[in-house]
Amino acid sequence: MMLTDFLPTTKKECQLRGWDELDVILFSGDAYVDHPSFGAAVIGRTLEAHGYKVAIVPQPDWHGDFRDFKKLGKPRLFFGISPGAMDSMVNKYTARKRLRSEDAYSPDGRHDCRPEYPTIVYTKILKELFPDVPVVLGGIEASMRRLTHYDYWQDKLMPSVLVSSGADLITYGMGEKATIALCETPREEWQNIPQTVFLTDSIKSQDDDIILHSHEECLRDKRSQAENFRHIEEESNKMHASRLIQQVGEKYVVVNAPYPPMTTAEIDASFDLPYQRVPHPKYKGKTIPAYEMIKFSVNLHRGCFGGCAFCTISAHQGKFIASRSKESIMKEVREVVKLDGFKGYLSDLGGPSANMYSMHGNNLKACEACKRPSCIHPQICPNLNTDHSALLDIYHEVDALPEIKKSFIGSGVRYDLLLHHSKDEKTNKSTRQYTRELIMHHVSGRLKVAPEHTSDYVLNIMRKPSFELFKQFNGIFDKINRECGLKQQLIPYFISSHPGCTEKDMRHLSEVTRRMGYRLEQVQDFTPTPMTTATEMFYTGYDPYTLKPVFTEHDMQKKKKQNDYFFEYKKVKGQKSKVKGRKPKV
Repeated sequence: MMLTDFLPTTKKECQLRGWDELDVILFSGDAYVDHPSFGAAVIGRTLEAHGYKVAIVPQPDWHGDFRDFKKLGKPRLFFGISPGAMDSMVNKYTARKRLRSEDAYSPDGRHDCRPEYPTIVYTKILKELFPDVPVVLGGIEASMRRLTHYDYWQDKLMPSVLVSSGADLITYGMGEKATIALCETPREEWQNIPQTVFLTDSIKSQDDDIILHSHEECLRDKRSQAENFRHIEEESNKMHASRLIQQVGEKYVVVNAPYPPMTTAEIDASFDLPYQRVPHPKYKGKTIPAYEMIKFSVNLHRGCFGGCAFCTISAHQGKFIASRSKESIMKEVREVVKLDGFKGYLSDLGGPSANMYSMHGNNLKACEACKRPSCIHPQICPNLNTDHSALLDIYHEVDALPEIKKSFIGSGVRYDLLLHHSKDEKTNKSTRQYTRELIMHHVSGRLKVAPEHTSDYVLNIMRKPSFELFKQFNGIFDKINRECGLKQQLIPYFISSHPGCTEKDMRHLSEVTRRMGYRLEQVQDFTPTPMTTATEMFYTGYDPYTLKPVFTEHDMQKKKKQNDYFFEYKKVKGQKSKVKGRKPKV
């Protein structure tokens, strides 16, 4: 590979391409990995494919003379900021606000490669150096902070990140379409671009606009913040959303409705860009942990209709599934098998939830009128087509390649979809076949599922199915393993201190899982992150949909005590373990 195979990161690399001026300069909080799982690479390659001259400055030094921010000069159109594939604060701190062991998106896991809140830090530097150049924010950190939000690490309510940073615009969610529209639209018309957020001195109200409580009202009254969030989540999950408007001081934050879900042709176009699928040569001899986890994996779709109360996936990617074609997927698989170090094993054929590929409503008109945040809670929507045939077809074609010894499903599987009984017997047959083939052929010794809790009250708040369904799936898993002579493990994930969860609930969880023979290692304490229902409950004390009070544990010692119940089995001598394993690094 040559330097010109990658997007340029330095003046020298621009000169190798014969470029004297750039159209867009992207500043990334992550190391530059030229791979479709890394946001800066996706936006950069998308711009390149549309004929724009783009460069990436990964993890610029924000200290001293700001030379990294100056080295490429001014772009013709705008600066773009992509703070990282994870929220910077979640990436850096645990739920107890302790420093994590590594930054998975930095070379050798170093902690000193990015600041806290790079969205804000990078913007302020660029505005100081180049006040006349627009700064556009993207990525999960800005997307989830597009309106008034609770910040757990500062323990206070914050206004839109546009206010905190001084940036000109946010492209929220998956940003390919909005970014290209910015390049093609005169700056004075940017406020008309879908899936963007802007700050303005005055507004011309439209008929279907939703006027939210102002930031100042939310500061005074937590119930107002809870009421706001219901609108924010519903509009994030509608096919035809309304514009959201919130006053902050004497200005207004305006969130334009998102683009429609990507078509298969559109998502194929994004994944088929000429990614090198490896880190930039500047990292030679260094390890980027997040890349090591996904380098032999293939993502099949975007979006998740689970609507879990603690998760931001649907808020960022949308609840409607955008699936790649089999041809695009197979093209990528054929590229992966050629990578150095590939030994015949695909680590994951997955997505946000592994078995939602190609699923959608049977009656799309009904979907267009729907504003439910979840298609499967409190029960699976009767309009949802849960046929697993298309996914099985991909598994079969991948496994038929001579270079493939095994393809594993490393993403989490929704077992409630596997236990669902449709009115269509063909769909039920595909689900039974999928379940059996998954367990027989696609488990790397350990299958990850996420029951999250044992209390049905807490699970209902989480928007997760009853624990009884996990017990059913556990029985099916054990039965198929016995029939096939396999010794595989089911790895359940659980959360402590989630809104609604008490110490009594955790004691019950500990007792139930211990009786089932589990030693829990894949566990976490609830971390409030911006723009989730659970975070709004944590901060406001209200359910945003019912406005009824919800208990949440805030005391750090009591949160620790809840978490400690995961490990009660260690006090019981002689217990046989169904699941062993170390706690993973996040």
